[in-house]
Amino acid sequence: MKITVVGTGYVGLVSGTCLAEVGNDVLCLDVDPEKIRILEEGGIPIYEPGLQDMVRRNVAAGRLRFTTDIEKAVQHGTIQFIAVGTPPDEDGSADLQYVLAAARNIGRLMTDYKVVIDKSTVPVGTGAKVKAALVDELQKRGVEIPFSVVSNPEFLKEGAAVEDFMRPDRIVVGAEDEQAIHLMRALYAPFQRNHERLIVTDVKSAELIKYAANAMLATRISFMNELANLAEVLGADIEMVRQGIGSDPRIGYHFLYPGCGYGGSCFPKDVKALVKTAQDDAGITLKVLTAVEEANDAQKHVLSSKISKRFGDLKGRHFAVWGLAFKPNTDDMREAPSRELIADLFAAGATVTAYDPVAMHETQRIFGDEPRLAYAENPMAALDGADALVIVTEWKEFRSPDFEAIKKKLKAPVIFDGRNIYDPKLVRSLGIEYFAIGR
Repeated sequence: MKITVVGTGYVGLVSGTCLAEVGNDVLCLDVDPEKIRILEEGGIPIYEPGLQDMVRRNVAAGRLRFTTDIEKAVQHGTIQFIAVGTPPDEDGSADLQYVLAAARNIGRLMTDYKVVIDKSTVPVGTGAKVKAALVDELQKRGVEIPFSVVSNPEFLKEGAAVEDFMRPDRIVVGAEDEQAIHLMRALYAPFQRNHERLIVTDVKSAELIKYAANAMLATRISFMNELANLAEVLGADIEMVRQGIGSDPRIGYHFLYPGCGYGGSCFPKDVKALVKTAQDDAGITLKVLTAVEEANDAQKHVLSSKISKRFGDLKGRHFAVWGLAFKPNTDDMREAPSRELIADLFAAGATVTAYDPVAMHETQRIFGDEPRLAYAENPMAALDGADALVIVTEWKEFRSPDFEAIKKKLKAPVIFDGRNIYDPKLVRSLGIEYFAIGR
């Protein structure tokens, strides 16, 4: 099948590359010439395990190409994926300007039947807006060309996006005409050979499924974070509590790990957008999700509160931070808890040396030439001259450190663990003060 993907971010580049991997002819469009230059030279503009090799393989095979030429992109694919950004507006709603601009370009330049697919995470009702934009552009041209609008939300986890696309647990297709549904079944047939994973709904239900899924997962995280804070005060161990409730098959273990807050491009933005959609479009206050957001905002300051409680005045103090990305296996710093922690430490008069396997360049872009923030070449180098170690991201390389070496490096043997990756009894038995979340 001939496929056009508009946007080469996480969703667009992963989707386009995986669709090329199963034999399709894919053209990826981006208006940023720098992104296209990087891709054409064999690089990728994001960090995602396994993606670069797959991109190179499919480019070499001639199945995957990149362009900044909008007309060429519209003419190429019967299938037109819109996978552009939907950043939060100032009021928390999703900004649809890039989605609607892509739709208008398709309507302005299409000459034959197209299936226009919203792959970006968009609020309920966006499908109707995309359809209206297409109709408006066709009417301006005085032509009638058939098209279908489909909602096909992505469920990709950063750090495991390639695996999630190639082996999906479900494929949601919101469509209202048989031709589009038939084409979508054909498109996704290679990804569900052993059993049917495709769920066909109306467009609005598909749009809501995406928001509902992310909101549910965010709710589980905030719920556990609040329980962890309670457990700490009561003297209970949240890890024992997690095992006790996770063993209930109605609850399960996924997304029950307490920590220093969730971040990334999806959960914070999607919870805000769903709350805003409910308020503006339905006049409904989503009380649970409002609380989820408030709890998460507060949780991002838990580590800095623990540090202040332990050390008192932080002026002149220096801290080592392990982990900057919002989660392992990505360089994504959007809404990362590390950003709030570092800002809190700066505000209290402290300085930081940080280490992250892949996110330091992105952090430098965000913080610029901040004199209070230094970067280390490896985890142990970050400890030089530090009053304590603060762990924010649970990268695998942090799981089994040399605790004796950590003790020698730090001014005081103190660890603040925002992801509960160590056994408190073990660490404390080595003479290290250990502050975790709810333990």
